[in-house]
Amino acid sequence: VLASLPLQMMLYFNVYYFPVWCLAQGMMLQLKYHLLPQHYQFLLVMAFLILSLAEGSRLYLGYVGNLQEK
Repeated sequence: VLASLPLQMMLYFNVYYFPVWCLAQGMMLQLKYHLLPQHYQFLLVMAFLILSLAEGSRLYLGYVGNLQEK
């Protein structure tokens, strides 16, 4: 069983676009943060953190798993 080249290419480009996504989302969060009620502020920050951590771990595990053929 060999590593999947299309999957590796998608992961490679996603690794480079992920920081751009984080930067854009962080800027949008900063712009609208003070306009929202306090409970929405908390939910928005938590959703951003959870999505960022999940995407980072997904990319890492996909990258390592594809190269190790797992």
